[in-house]
Amino acid sequence: MRIVFMGTPEAAVPSLRRLLEDGHEIVAVWTQPDKPAGRGNKVTAPPVKVLAQLFGLKVCQPEKIRTAEAKSLFASHNADLAVVVAYGRILPAEFLIAPKRGCINVHFSLLPLYRGAAPVNWALINGEEKTGVTTMFIEEELDSGPILLQRETQIGAMETAPEVMARLAETGAELLGETLAQLDEITPRPQHDRDATFAPMLRKENGLIDWSKSAFVIGRIIRGLQPWPNAYTYYQSHRLIVWRADPGRAELSSAVLGGEVLAAQGDDLIVSCGEGTVLRLIEVQPEAKRRMSVRDFLNGTHLKVGDTLA
Repeated sequence: MRIVFMGTPEAAVPSLRRLLEDGHEIVAVWTQPDKPAGRGNKVTAPPVKVLAQLFGLKVCQPEKIRTAEAKSLFASHNADLAVVVAYGRILPAEFLIAPKRGCINVHFSLLPLYRGAAPVNWALINGEEKTGVTTMFIEEELDSGPILLQRETQIGAMETAPEVMARLAETGAELLGETLAQLDEITPRPQHDRDATFAPMLRKENGLIDWSKSAFVIGRIIRGLQPWPNAYTYYQSHRLIVWRADPGRAELSSAVLGGEVLAAQGDDLIVSCGEGTVLRLIEVQPEAKRRMSVRDFLNGTHLKVGDTLA
């Protein structure tokens, strides 16, 4: 088929590669504009663009897609189908009707659960035991179109959002290949809005740790908010990102406050949390510094038992 592929991050790369391996004609690749990245703010191409250029594919990177120019360019591809994988923008109606067979999305959740921008992150934050991938036809309402195929997977007890996403990206590519191979035989299943849950865009404030919560809830937040905005706290007015931690239970005095340091020596940095729980921090990142083990962090700070993280 003549396909326009629309995607931006690393999670979309396996799907584009699968379309090429399956012999589809990729008439154009639409991806977000190059952006500054990293400590040096060097302008960097999206991962999808990098792969597209390796194969000599036409790349389109409009700043805006709701302009008459963008709509005309999209229609000019004369595609049979558009495939969208984490492109990063909601398509206008004109895009949805331009390809002869419509637009198919690879979405990283078991729709209608977790419609929205950050389905993997919110699945971890909310303590889901499983997630998955859905292929569906795109309609104007966000992530509401008829379902084609789905595949589920268990979430590991200590998996982070990037680790789950890496697995789902490969699963999504496989499911996309199966979907297109069976497209004429699949009967799309409508979604029911009453069953829908939502996964809104993440914000920096989502990452501030509330030490009055259970350590098990905080642990999920730490794993779910990677690679951004990350779970963080403050020590002496400086931000401290927590990358890895292990929740547990403990017999705590009623006088112990959430966020109080209970141990701060060697490899042990243990912080009190709500509901009779404690969090053992394993890997942290002080403000303006690299990620490091708790041992390295404690060697370079005056943190002591009785101090409070807030």
